[in-house]
Amino acid sequence: MVVVGLDDSFVPMDFRQKNGRLAGYDVDLAKAVFKKCGLKPDFQTIDWSMKETELMNGTIDVIWNGYSKTSERMKKVAFSNSYLANDQVLVTKEKNVKNGADMKDKVIGVQSGSSGYDCYVGYPDLLKKHARKTIQYDTFNDAFLDLDAKRISGIVIDKVYASYVISHKSDPLSYHEVSIGYPKEEFAVGIRKGDKKLRLKINRALKELKKDGTIKKINHKWFGKNFID
Repeated sequence: MVVVGLDDSFVPMDFRQKNGRLAGYDVDLAKAVFKKCGLKPDFQTIDWSMKETELMNGTIDVIWNGYSKTSERMKKVAFSNSYLANDQVLVTKEKNVKNGADMKDKVIGVQSGSSGYDCYVGYPDLLKKHARKTIQYDTFNDAFLDLDAKRISGIVIDKVYASYVISHKSDPLSYHEVSIGYPKEEFAVGIRKGDKKLRLKINRALKELKKDGTIKKINHKWFGKNFID
């Protein structure tokens, strides 16, 4: 058995359906990968801001939840090969926003511990310095509630998450995705640096699933297209 740590509010990567059942892109891919590895996945919901600590403590065996490869994270964990491309964008309901400077004196929302938060703080000249205030959220769901209630003016968020959530809103055309200029990202599985055999097994399985078309099918199921070649 391998314990998979995730945030079960990160649509469409990992989330709870109305019946409480866990679903999502990463759930489908993890099941396919570990089937190839001959391992049974045990999905565990964790505090996303504590994900690396949970991994180091052995509470979980992998972090698999739209987890972006970054140089800072590479200091703490090993990564599998990438399986999905991503970008951090600003979602707003204000029509005239074209860049970070257009958010001058606005309130911006970010999720604690997310790669969007890392970009927001790590590249302050692109957006953060223009904001009047920053609010951190435990989940993006909470951030969207405040955006819809006009308590904040924008959210820094993963493009794959934003595109999926907006497409399922009753008024999708009222939302706007704005590129701020943050570095492109790739999703991968976070693994303890000492677990070299597990990393090798995951990489081998990902390669096989890409070759046999399984990853392409999962991409089209959740996004209607491929996010990575």
